[in-house]
Amino acid sequence: MIFKDIVSLQIKTKQNFQDNLARVITEIRNSQNGSIILTPELVFSGFCYQNMNEASEFSKHATEQLLNASANHTIITTMIEKKNHKFYNNLKVFSQGELIHKQAKHQLFMLGEEHLHFAAGSINEIIPFRLDGINCGALICFELRFVELWQKLRGVDVLFIPAQWGQARKDHFETLCKALAVANQCFVVASNSASIHMAKSSAIISPYGKVIQDDAKEIIQAQIDVAEVEKMRKYINVGLKECIR
Repeated sequence: MIFKDIVSLQIKTKQNFQDNLARVITEIRNSQNGSIILTPELVFSGFCYQNMNEASEFSKHATEQLLNASANHTIITTMIEKKNHKFYNNLKVFSQGELIHKQAKHQLFMLGEEHLHFAAGSINEIIPFRLDGINCGALICFELRFVELWQKLRGVDVLFIPAQWGQARKDHFETLCKALAVANQCFVVASNSASIHMAKSSAIISPYGKVIQDDAKEIIQAQIDVAEVEKMRKYINVGLKECIR
């Protein structure tokens, strides 16, 4: 049995970048050592299209703070970063004081005009990564809609979904997250924003499809047993048992 404490934040993103970072750091410090903390997408800045350069500069400060805060935790979040005069929505995984994985958002949400402000990341960056011997993967918000991206992470034990998913499509978010857990026979951890017009619906979903969710809370927390993944894949064998080992 491999038990992990999971914390999914369901909080608002304010206009003040430093306030947002301070809130996340507080929740990290309040969590148990060894916890994995997932934040909503762009939790520090939101989609601040009028202040992209400022957000990118702040991400350097946030990265330093998260490296320090991750000495005894794992933190998964996304932030605005600039490279070669282009802005990217970068997912970063901090663990044991190091940056262990990074991927830029590949599928940009045209309805939200992301394509006008961000460059798309390479699909080749969407690959599994390991946390304490556990095979993990991540998709960023709108990427959840693309089954071909599910296939790139086929066989992982835990999938993380940071999001800023709108209230108008709340049912879509909940349906897709649960379907991903059942189809990939893995845990899915979703962290969605609680800001105005956002769907909340943050959840921790088991390989069997059991959902832990509460829109009234700012923190969705559970201890998961990663051994449930292998049990589910033996119980109903759809060819996932040896995909990634």
